[in-house]
Amino acid sequence: MSDALKLSVVIPTYKEVLNIPLITQKIGEVVGQHCSYEVIFVDDNSQDGSVEAVSVLQQQGYPVRIEVRTQERGLSTAVIHGISTAQGEYIIVMDADLSHPAEAILPMLSKLESGVADFCVGSRYVKGGSFDEDWGIFRLLNSKIATWLALPLCSIKDPMSGFFGFQRSHFPKTHLLSPLGYKIGLEILVKGRFKNPQEVPIHFSDRQHGESKLDLKEQVRYLRHLRRLYTFKFPAASEFVQFGLVGGTGFLLDSLFYFCLQLAGLTHDMARAISFWPAVTWNWFWNRTITFTDRKKDSKFKQWASFVTTSGFGFVLNFGSYKLLTDYVPFFMEHKYPALMVGVLMGMGFNFMVARVLVFRPLEKEVLEGDTTDSFPEQK
Repeated sequence: MSDALKLSVVIPTYKEVLNIPLITQKIGEVVGQHCSYEVIFVDDNSQDGSVEAVSVLQQQGYPVRIEVRTQERGLSTAVIHGISTAQGEYIIVMDADLSHPAEAILPMLSKLESGVADFCVGSRYVKGGSFDEDWGIFRLLNSKIATWLALPLCSIKDPMSGFFGFQRSHFPKTHLLSPLGYKIGLEILVKGRFKNPQEVPIHFSDRQHGESKLDLKEQVRYLRHLRRLYTFKFPAASEFVQFGLVGGTGFLLDSLFYFCLQLAGLTHDMARAISFWPAVTWNWFWNRTITFTDRKKDSKFKQWASFVTTSGFGFVLNFGSYKLLTDYVPFFMEHKYPALMVGVLMGMGFNFMVARVLVFRPLEKEVLEGDTTDSFPEQK
């Protein structure tokens, strides 16, 4: 392909042999008379006749090719592979199952060419957008919840869309992408740091041939992917929220031991001092596993000891405030549990700052260095 090629349409496929001719013909009808283009199918070794179907289309004169992958699997990496081999000035990514209307390609391309948008999405949720009426309440609710969860990451109404486009020169460096699951459009939008994303209304149709690849496993991957993107875009805030959620479960464990030890005959002071230890161990384990999972991990005992040591300073605030309130403030002398909550909150804030800087510091430096790159920094 020459540098004059205007558009590359990237379509990931797996067992879509019946849809490949249909989507190719649709794209040809819409785009063929308006600009030079290529269609790139990236197939995960379907062995269903897809290669032969593309060969027939080539013989018919369609500017189409197929990249068959035998070592990798997954929609997101397929899209990245397709974009990496594309020659067009602009990229459009869409599904093979005819759920994305080819008629929307030119309006999306127009926004990109005019500079109105630097990233364009085919959207179900803007004015004029729609989806098939036979969507059940569960499917609609599932889509809406997944969309709401992603909204803080970007400024568009349909961040889940797998129909999107951008100028190829704005594609993030591939080593900065960490796709997990199928929402590669959201990954590219967030990590590409696009300034002006726009949406074009589409009607999202249900597939006519083949089977959907979306299952519970992919939905779990989507949640894990969201966590990665929130950590990328809001690193400190994301870690604090996760630290707080872990701390909340630790607080419940702390409370359980606090009350049980008193029922066993210990004084409230002694119960408070002892209940700290199972809670801090719980917090260390889940912060290691969840909050700071992407950071380098020291040996378990060494890191636990470091976490407990630094948490000890937080415990001074925690226990000290509890003791001060229950000894000298009339309300808390009668209501000791609220004093426990105040102490936990004070200790948590201090512990987060110290743990983030000291206990998990080795990888934090690497993360911060990665975020300062000059390159562009990852739906269906």
